[in-house]
Amino acid sequence: MSTLLKVEGLHLSFQGREVVHGVSFQMQAGEKLALVGESGSGKTVTALSLLGLARGAWVRGKALFNDADLLHMNEAQLRELRGGDIAMIFQEPMTALNPLFTIGDQIAEVLQLKRGMSLKEAWQQSIELLSDTGIPEPERRINSYPHQLSGGQRQRAMIAMALAGQPKLLLADEPTTALDVSLRQQILDLLDSLQQKHGMAILLITHDLNMVRRFADKVVVLENGYVVEQGDVSQVLAKPVHPYTMKLVNSQPERHVLPAQASSPVVIQAQGLRVTYPVPRSGWRGWLGSGEFVAVQGVDFDLKAGQTLGVIGESGSGKSSLALAVLNLIAFQGHLTIDGKSWSSQAASDLPLRQAVQVVFQDPFSSLSPRLTVEAVVGEGLQLHQPDINPLDLQKQVLSALADVGLDETQFPGLLARYPHEFSGGQRQRIAIARALIVKPRVLVLDEPTSALDVTIQKQVLDLLQRLQRERGLSYLLITHDMEVVQAMSHQVLTLKDGQVVQTQQLE
Repeated sequence: MSTLLKVEGLHLSFQGREVVHGVSFQMQAGEKLALVGESGSGKTVTALSLLGLARGAWVRGKALFNDADLLHMNEAQLRELRGGDIAMIFQEPMTALNPLFTIGDQIAEVLQLKRGMSLKEAWQQSIELLSDTGIPEPERRINSYPHQLSGGQRQRAMIAMALAGQPKLLLADEPTTALDVSLRQQILDLLDSLQQKHGMAILLITHDLNMVRRFADKVVVLENGYVVEQGDVSQVLAKPVHPYTMKLVNSQPERHVLPAQASSPVVIQAQGLRVTYPVPRSGWRGWLGSGEFVAVQGVDFDLKAGQTLGVIGESGSGKSSLALAVLNLIAFQGHLTIDGKSWSSQAASDLPLRQAVQVVFQDPFSSLSPRLTVEAVVGEGLQLHQPDINPLDLQKQVLSALADVGLDETQFPGLLARYPHEFSGGQRQRIAIARALIVKPRVLVLDEPTSALDVTIQKQVLDLLQRLQRERGLSYLLITHDMEVVQAMSHQVLTLKDGQVVQTQQLE
C-alpha cells in the first residue's frame, strides 16, 4: 500500500506555549490508525492542525498528504480539501450540526459544493447516503432537524455528511463517546464496513482502548503532547512498554462495594411507574388533540440504603425519563416514594425530598454555571436548604465538601474563587459531586457520570463514588451504558427496552 499521510516533527504552540512536541506518524491508504491519550495529550489538536482548524496555533513540521504538505497550504487550498479528500466527524453531533437546517439540506450542500451535483441529484444521493449509514426511513428522516433525531441517528447523519465528498482520509474525533454500548458497536461496525467499501483511511481520536482493540490496525499513544509509544494494536496494547501506556491499559473500573444487605431499609420504591410525552398527530387527527408516546411503562424497583441500582439500555429505552421521574422533574404516573414520602405539587413541601435526592449529570462542563465561582456553585444548594446559615459556616462546609472529593486549597490555591472552566473534566465532575453531597442527601442519581471522562479519570471518579458510598451509606441510581461501570458499581441491574424492564439481575 502507498503512504497516504506522513506527519513529521509536528509542533503546535498556543501563545508561546508548546502543547505538541515533534509528533511523527504515517498512515497507508485504507489503514485505520488510532491516536490515543487522555484529555490534554494533544490528540485532537494534532488532528485539527492537519486541516488548519487549530485556530490560534503556531504550527511547524510537515504533514504530507499525497506528497502535498498540508501545513503549508493556504486557506483556499485547505478549503478545497475539507469535506472532500479529507473529512471529519466531530465528537458531539448536536453541536456540530446546524440546528437551523434539515439533515438533508446539510448533506446536499456538501454534494453540491464538492461534487457539483444539482439540487435534485444531491437530494437523491443524500437519501442513499442516509440509507448506507443505516438510518431507518431515510426518505422521511432527510427532512428532520438535528434535534428530532436520537444521538445515534445524529452521529450517522454526520457520518453520511462526511462521506458525501468521497474522502480518502476520515478524521473521527471520539465518534462514539456519547452513545450507549450497542450504538457504539453499531457505529464502529458501520465505519468498518464503509471504510472497506470506499477504501478510505481512518484516523481515530479516542481515549477508549476497547474501541481501539476492536477497530484500529495501528495505535499512536500521546502523553502531554509527546509520542510515547506506537505500533500495531495487538503488540502495543498486549505488551505495552511505556509506563503511561501501561497506566491506560490498566485503568479499568474495579469493584470495591460493600455486599448488599437484605435487612437494609428501602429508600426509593417505585411501582407501576409510567412516563408519557405528548406527540402531534398527522392529518385531521391533529385537530382532535395530540397523541401519546410512552417512554416508561410499568417499571417496578426498590433501591435500598447503601446500595446501587444500575439502569441500562439503548438510547430511547427510557433510562433518562426514569431518572427524571425519580427526581420529579417530569410528570409521571404510578407509585413512587422516597423514605416513605411521595412527591407533591407544592415546592415548599417537596423541599425535604429535594434535599434527600440529588443528581450528578453526564457533562460537568454544561451542568456547572460558568458565571459562578466554585464557592457559589457548591454552596448554592446549602443556602437554599439552610437560608439562615452564616457566611463563615457556609464557606467551612463548602471547603469540607470539596475536601471530601479530593479538592483542597493546598492543591489549588484560591480554590473557592476559581471558575469551572479553570479545571479539568475530572475535577469539574468532582465539583459537581461536592455540590450534590453538601446537602447530605440519601440518594444520588448518577446520569452517565463518567462517560465524558478519560479512562484514568473515570476510574478515579468511580473509586471516589464507591468510597463515599461505603463511608456514608449513600444509595445510587446509576444510569449508564457502560457495562464495565455497571459491573463495578451495581448491586442490582435493571435492563430497559422500549420503556419496559426486560431483565432484573442481582450482582454479588
